[in-house]
Amino acid sequence: MKFVESVSPYAMSTLRGANRAFTSHDHDHDEINAVIASYNVHKAVGLDRRFDPRRTMSVIREIGADVIAIQEANKRFGERSCLLDFNVLERESGLVPVPVDGEVQDHGWHGNLILFRNGKVTDTHWLNLPGIEPRGAVMIDLTLEAGPLRIIAAHLGLLRRSRAQQIEAILSLTEPEDGRPILLMGDLNEWRVGSRSALRGLEPTFGPLHASIPSFPSRFPVLALDRVLAKPHNLISSVELHDTPLARIASDHLPIKAGIRLKASSCKMDAGASVKAA
Repeated sequence: MKFVESVSPYAMSTLRGANRAFTSHDHDHDEINAVIASYNVHKAVGLDRRFDPRRTMSVIREIGADVIAIQEANKRFGERSCLLDFNVLERESGLVPVPVDGEVQDHGWHGNLILFRNGKVTDTHWLNLPGIEPRGAVMIDLTLEAGPLRIIAAHLGLLRRSRAQQIEAILSLTEPEDGRPILLMGDLNEWRVGSRSALRGLEPTFGPLHASIPSFPSRFPVLALDRVLAKPHNLISSVELHDTPLARIASDHLPIKAGIRLKASSCKMDAGASVKAA
């Protein structure tokens, strides 16, 4: 009963066609100069139970983001290689991966993958997160044409206690020395925003936790598991669900995307330096 009570407000808002987009009153929509997205691709297995990475990449192309955090991008066992063809992604979407350091060949970290276009990565950290399940996060410092960002991409655990510990671990490494804006995005596996929510630990840094947009399950989204949060929070101009016929079948999550307003960098990046990370 408690679960039904917590879900019903999202279900009702979905039935009314509401709560599917957020627009900040602090910005004009025309001020958006970068699009950021998050997408749990469910290991490229759709609701039809077909393994189809090409379909997954088609949804990524539809989104049209400048930066996208992918969850469940790896195979579960063996070499845990990435399921996406990076050559196809770059050719069709202009997106390239932030590579994982060391001998790992999959370019993902506990299934977390960041893709970006027209930017330069200057620092990368891979975090092992606490909890019963093996979970991780990727943190990068990225300079886009519109300005610098710190991005943290994460897929939090299924247990509330684990999520609270993982949030604490992420926050301990969040603050950049140069004061650049921060985006935290991914599948946070938490639909609640009240006193029982594991996300309450994020409020001092990323609050208020508005823009709760249901993204799961993809055929009839009622749970706001996927989020894009910012410091400062008014960096985000808009958040919306990427809801297309292809996205509804390609994964059990729908992608979410956010328009952000970055101040133009004081010094323009050289054209040759704005291609991809080394």
